[in-house]
Amino acid sequence: MGDRTSIRDLAKMLNFGPTTLWRMVKRKQIKAHSSPLHPGILEECKMARMKWVLGLIMDYSIPMIPHYYNMYDFINIDEKWFYLTQKSQRVYLANNEPFSHRKAKSRTKIPKFMFMAAVARPRWGEDEQCELDGNLGIFPFTDAVAAKRTSKNRVKGTIETKPIKLVNQIATRAMLINYLIPSIKENWPPHEGEKVIYIIQDNAKAHILQYNQEWKQHYKQDGSIQSLMHKKIPKMVEDLSGALIDSFNELHAKTLSNVWMSLQYVGNEILKHKGDNNYQLLHNKKKILEDEGNLPKQVKAPRWAVNECTQLVEE
Repeated sequence: MGDRTSIRDLAKMLNFGPTTLWRMVKRKQIKAHSSPLHPGILEECKMARMKWVLGLIMDYSIPMIPHYYNMYDFINIDEKWFYLTQKSQRVYLANNEPFSHRKAKSRTKIPKFMFMAAVARPRWGEDEQCELDGNLGIFPFTDAVAAKRTSKNRVKGTIETKPIKLVNQIATRAMLINYLIPSIKENWPPHEGEKVIYIIQDNAKAHILQYNQEWKQHYKQDGSIQSLMHKKIPKMVEDLSGALIDSFNELHAKTLSNVWMSLQYVGNEILKHKGDNNYQLLHNKKKILEDEGNLPKQVKAPRWAVNECTQLVEE
């Protein structure tokens, strides 16, 4: 594939002129493709992926037409680093409009902060009113610290926002207890009553297990819980946090609901490929189906793939 990385190289290989080949690209007879480098998956990891997807399918539906759970009782959390600014910011100016002069102490040491975002699947009532938009919150791993000495920017004792130096299991547990659980209690539709809520997290070392004693003491208190930013151009840590929260809240509930549907389509591909990741997710035309009123709430799983993966898991 190395001799196909440019129009000139491909034309030489095919003994075509570059202009002829470019016309073929414009006629969509040839298309450009970016080949990503995927992580290799061990056999035990493939089995774990199949087990996880099979666990999302309703047991009673498998003999007939397998369906995924609606996933209304799932919450997905993830962490991400955000830089205070970018090295290069593209903007459009009017003719003769002066450009802003941005500067920092170092171009290679731009301050960055970690945030934890939590989302659930949005849902609508019988009157089509949104009962839960799915945006449970985005929370910064920061501390409020008093300045130790006076500088040109602030006097001694001024409260400053600083990033947590080490995001470990203790910091993650505090974030879940102090921010996520209150957000769930505040935003979850009250008419659903007490129910089990599953929190999906990746296998990062900083994440905690549901058997963590301090975590168990808090999530069992009430019910049962189991385990567009740079457009704002922030200049300070507080501005960054506010810009992230604004961008997070701007995410439309319909868009977030489609993301949860895509998760189920990804599950189908995992089953079809026996836990491997050598697949391309096809376009499922969710917007067209929604406009036609045919968008399903639960995705169907291919029965043959479910049966084959079930046999592999049970062996």
